[in-house]
Amino acid sequence: MRMTSAIVTGMTFALLLSACGGKSENDTPTVLRTPPKVATLGPFVGECGHVTDDEVRDIGGLGSLSRVFKNSVGCNYQAAGSSSSSVTFASYRGSPIDREKAWVASVGRDPETIEVGGKPGFQALDPSNRVCDLAVQLDDDFFEWSMSYGLFSGDNLGNPCDRTRKLAELTVARLG
Repeated sequence: MRMTSAIVTGMTFALLLSACGGKSENDTPTVLRTPPKVATLGPFVGECGHVTDDEVRDIGGLGSLSRVFKNSVGCNYQAAGSSSSSVTFASYRGSPIDREKAWVASVGRDPETIEVGGKPGFQALDPSNRVCDLAVQLDDDFFEWSMSYGLFSGDNLGNPCDRTRKLAELTVARLG
């Protein structure tokens, strides 16, 4: 009795398995999708873009800036007080620079195509001439320096894009 039950059970499984493996005329071919693009990593831009705190203060010309934070993708320097001067560095791995360019344009800064050390990018100056964003493309990555003179800085500081460009030039020159 047990043997008959085992044989019937085995034959049932064999029948079920063979029914699963057949191909009918109504089967559609499998469509293969193109695998997603893997970002090409650009060169290592280092902590704070390979620029020292003293260089940020000297080039920024914004008085006593202090580094407020530093992490694996960026640094931020600020002067004391609310609405004060600031300088920010950020590195973006595998992120499209055009998205940043679109965001900068959406807040009223007109992006201008530039080149820094043979690398393409953009800079965008706000209408008040007090804020500049400057980004440089590195393969599928990019980095950005941003400078704000703040609300209460003097008007004798010149174009902040000239200063962010000097910071970007240091970063490109020191790429690892």
